[in-house]
Amino acid sequence: MRRSRRTSAQARARPGLGPGYHQLWTATAISTLGDGVFLAALPLLAARLTRDPLQVSIVAAAGWLPWLLLGLLSGALVDRSDRRRMMWTVDAVRFAVVGALAVTILAGWASIPLLAAAGFLLGAGATLFESAGQSLIPALVGRDAARLERANGQLFGAQQVTQQLAGPPLGGLLFSLASSVPFLGDAVSFAASSVLIGAIRGRFMPERAVDAPRTSLQAEIAEGLRWLTRHRLLRAITALGGVANLALTAGDAILVLFAQDKLGLGSVGYGLLLSSYAVGGTLGSVVATRIGRLIGTGTVILGGLLIGAGMTLGIGLTSSALTAGGLLAVEGAAFTVVNVLITSLRQALVPDALTSRVVSIGRLVILGTMPLGGVLGGVVGRTLGLRAPFLLAAVVLTAVVLLALPVVNNRTVQAARVAAGVAPSADKA
Repeated sequence: MRRSRRTSAQARARPGLGPGYHQLWTATAISTLGDGVFLAALPLLAARLTRDPLQVSIVAAAGWLPWLLLGLLSGALVDRSDRRRMMWTVDAVRFAVVGALAVTILAGWASIPLLAAAGFLLGAGATLFESAGQSLIPALVGRDAARLERANGQLFGAQQVTQQLAGPPLGGLLFSLASSVPFLGDAVSFAASSVLIGAIRGRFMPERAVDAPRTSLQAEIAEGLRWLTRHRLLRAITALGGVANLALTAGDAILVLFAQDKLGLGSVGYGLLLSSYAVGGTLGSVVATRIGRLIGTGTVILGGLLIGAGMTLGIGLTSSALTAGGLLAVEGAAFTVVNVLITSLRQALVPDALTSRVVSIGRLVILGTMPLGGVLGGVVGRTLGLRAPFLLAAVVLTAVVLLALPVVNNRTVQAARVAAGVAPSADKA
């Protein structure tokens, strides 16, 4: 077998997670700070250009559409590439895209189609970058369950602090100064991330048999699809995530209008509201591994989604900004714990040569439903009012969790780990 220079055995031999992982962590923290600024500034700019919920939701949906259109192709391309090189190249391109967007805003040429186009291009880059990133982590730290959960917990923690906690209020503040400034800041963050990832030592090509013949992209995509559809547990988790994100994005897509019209918040207040999600998410990233081992991964996944459903229902019913912020914080904690455990489980179970393809297929389903959810939220918000998308999301999320219970539970998670030959977890059976 041809392996990356930094093998899984080498990674496990290190008491820490290794310098390569820490460079990736630093790059993630910087880049996601820019993402958080962008996360607040883009819908604020869209809401300045139009008060139509459908048009605002289209801008939000455009960023997720590439997962639906390009996800399969991106995963196959990453599984043919050095994951590190793919990541720094993509961030260099995203630096150019956001920089160009900032210039057009500064020139007064901003429009809803322009914002949607920029979101689509950045989302296209994300399909490559995130598939490569999830494949790179096992190569850096190994496939031991505890190390993967620790590595992913730290990454999710960095993302919560920067992208959700610090970034949105900073984005709202910068937007109040000048609408182009937050986009310039995001461009700089992409440039810094590209440099840091490019400096990680080693080559990170996927593992392949030396005599394995080169096949077509279509055949390689089909191979990944077959593997995932035959894996009952990951197939169920993928379907669960797809329906959950479809429902939740319906509310997220019109949240900026909900915050302004129902909660009475301005641009800075909207940024602070977004950051409340990260307050809980940061805590969730710290305790995810502990909770998973105490209660069991399967139980935590479904329980966390049920908690999120309850919080979403509460947001749709409240008119208090403080209450909405508190509910978002609890939702952030629950969903972050779920994401850490699902990501770590997938990385442990999928063979290295298939990792990017299976990740991209899963994310096609999980994230590819988000543009559909965004448009759904705009339509429902326009016809039934801005509270309706949140209430609908809570009902749908509760229903799919109950349907998934026979397949996603502690017993099936442990059986899947044993079948994959990975280090067993201390999960309760």
